[in-house]
Amino acid sequence: MTTIRCILAVSSKRGWNVSQLDQASRQWYAWLAGALSFKGYSSSLNDYSLFFKKTGGLISILAVYVDDILLTGDDIQEIQSIKEFLNSEFKLNDLGDIHYFLGLEILRESNGFIVSQRQFTLDMLNEFDVSHLPRATSPLDPYCKLQSDDGPLMDNPTLYRHLVGKLNYLTNTCPDLSFVVLTLSQYMQRPCRTHFFAALRVLKYLSADPGQGILLSSTPDFFLLAFCDVDWASCKDTRRSKQVSISLSSAEAEYRSMMGVTAELTWLVRLFDDLSTPITLLIPLHSDSKAAIHIARNPVFHERTKHVELDCHFVHQQFLSGLITLSFVPSKDQLVDLFTKPLFGVSHKGILSKLGVATLPSNLRGGVRNSKPQLTLDINGGMRSERGRRGNEKEDRPN
Repeated sequence: MTTIRCILAVSSKRGWNVSQLDQASRQWYAWLAGALSFKGYSSSLNDYSLFFKKTGGLISILAVYVDDILLTGDDIQEIQSIKEFLNSEFKLNDLGDIHYFLGLEILRESNGFIVSQRQFTLDMLNEFDVSHLPRATSPLDPYCKLQSDDGPLMDNPTLYRHLVGKLNYLTNTCPDLSFVVLTLSQYMQRPCRTHFFAALRVLKYLSADPGQGILLSSTPDFFLLAFCDVDWASCKDTRRSKQVSISLSSAEAEYRSMMGVTAELTWLVRLFDDLSTPITLLIPLHSDSKAAIHIARNPVFHERTKHVELDCHFVHQQFLSGLITLSFVPSKDQLVDLFTKPLFGVSHKGILSKLGVATLPSNLRGGVRNSKPQLTLDINGGMRSERGRRGNEKEDRPN
């Protein structure tokens, strides 16, 4: 597929400002959706920010975020036509081929696109200076078992919330931070110093490779491969395995995680159909729990499933309908361990290399520059603000 990508900054040509209206986002969406509908575009029922138009075997796609639009497709004539139409209806700024979108940096390589948040990461490392601390090989210490009221409370809890909020945004391109961010987010109300030191470890991990991102491969072969797993009752405070309800057995917890993955696969199949990229069925779903696989294939097989809610058997329904196929995978080959538990550096890197994670080319890498006020640890474990030392302002650290 020949792809043209443009970012369109759109604002109102009318005599009023959309942002000043009550329910501005709703009004703006209705206005833009109406204009696109007039040109024959359909709104995806699987993602209302996605619009598409199919003409024969060609397609043009618009992804909308407020007044920023990402435009792509293989219908070159239609892409040019819709840009001219939007320019006649709104004040349009065509920024050309995509390089930067909503804080995401997109680099086009011969084998696809690398999506990263390198500059965002560097700015965060500048703000929370951890250059005097040793680097970490994984985001969370495997021996660290965090829980509520784990030591002295922070004097400034806003600082912790600020840092975790930034890390949460970074999970868009750093999937290996998902578990640690989920863990740290549980202590936003009453963060302790122990929680803050765990968050600083994430920064030490990021400083080793701030240009890490996701590779969107341009290979024509496309298929889905799913893994599911759960760390049963690992949370010391709730014993809920990061799930809403308490599971009475590891099999139930694994079955619930399988249900969540199956629901996501069901949605993805419909979404990719909108994008004219049909998914080849059956989708392999790998689990390291033989008990959960048996339950999914035959929900009456175990007496232990009497207490499991009926909605969990959605997995069995999708298995019978031909959406998924269930396969056992040994725990040592379970890729989703990266999202369910803290790992040692070797295991962490081994799994990360199989998840489509890439690093920006060396000529685009940069170090942390200490050129503005930073937050650093004092010897008592508190926080203090200091100016970056002039001698270190242009220091480049290896990546």
